[in-house]
Amino acid sequence: MTKIAIIGFGVVGSGVYEVIRTNATQITRTCNSPIDIKYILDIRDFSNHPESHLFVNDVNTIANDDEVSIVVETMGGLEPANTFSRLMLSKGKTVITSNKELVATYGDELFALACENGCAYYYEASVGGGIPIIRPLRTCLAANRIDAVYGILNGTTNYILTRMFQANVSFEAALKEAQEKGYAEKDPTADVDGFDTGKKICILSSMINGKKINHEDVHTEGIRSITLADTEFASAFGYSIKLIGSCKRAGEKFEVVVAPMLVSKDSQLSGIDDVFNGVMVSGNMLGDALFYGRGAGKLPTASAVVADVIDAAKNAGRPYFAPWSKADENVLVDYDNIKASMYVCVKANSKEDLEAYVSANFSDSTKVIFSGDYAAFITDCAPIKEIKQKLAGIPASVCNTLMVL
Repeated sequence: MTKIAIIGFGVVGSGVYEVIRTNATQITRTCNSPIDIKYILDIRDFSNHPESHLFVNDVNTIANDDEVSIVVETMGGLEPANTFSRLMLSKGKTVITSNKELVATYGDELFALACENGCAYYYEASVGGGIPIIRPLRTCLAANRIDAVYGILNGTTNYILTRMFQANVSFEAALKEAQEKGYAEKDPTADVDGFDTGKKICILSSMINGKKINHEDVHTEGIRSITLADTEFASAFGYSIKLIGSCKRAGEKFEVVVAPMLVSKDSQLSGIDDVFNGVMVSGNMLGDALFYGRGAGKLPTASAVVADVIDAAKNAGRPYFAPWSKADENVLVDYDNIKASMYVCVKANSKEDLEAYVSANFSDSTKVIFSGDYAAFITDCAPIKEIKQKLAGIPASVCNTLMVL
């Protein structure tokens, strides 16, 4: 029997409890041994819980119990999750987390600590919720050189953009809907400004690279600037708009970006709507593979956590290898040096002057679409700094620029 502890009994932590209790027979059969919850750490009062005897409020009760070999951390945030995780790893206990912020920020140090103490640090649920993406990259696709991983990694922003396209409602109205439905927090900054997606793509990028990529170093944009004019123009050009986290190999370096991008209607990502996520992985032997599903939610995320518990129990005592370590040098291509096509929306005083400038500075074949006082076009692929230089002289007021995936 494997005895575990759960630290943090919020949405995900209570979901882990529910999955283990509900699917106990299936989990035992898969593990060849039962998984038993010995402790749940939470400072709140759960005296009315059916298993109130499991609850403790001193982390050292768990740390000092040698029977507990696996600790599930579902607290979220950096502290005290970081301190508690380090304590458990230093005691030789395997830690399993759904905490993307902790993995993105201190993952390299926590992996090293696990290696030093003969245990492991699992993090499947930190990206994509219930979508299996970490384990396939680590095992199923291990024979491939991963050349790119990119996709929709945040359900809140995908819901907002879906409503803007399908219901023709503004960003502000769609955000309010998302908050009313519980898809968006009262303070939506982490989601709509791209920080949540940034942490997730950095975890995936670090896996591919084998060295830590800091989310603070990644060019990050959110979706606040997207207007109904942008959705109208994007549709006219044959695209949707999605908040994309993208990592692409560029020689010995990587192009890592978080930004709203135009996605062709021919792409599988374009049809992923509502709160669903989709991650595209491109391997040099596999080609492209799409991982799709709910990227958040109590039970989908908890199921990914419990899958790690099962994996850890089955692999107890085996050597653990860190998926990435601290980087010795910067491996990121500077954003301005990334080659891309750009969607450009402007407010133009003269249709003729704008068309003449676009034809002379971009391409004779560049199509300009007009709608009321606004116009839009898509540039040829070029370094972003060159596109910016050309836009500096355009005879119009630039309203928005978006990368084309």
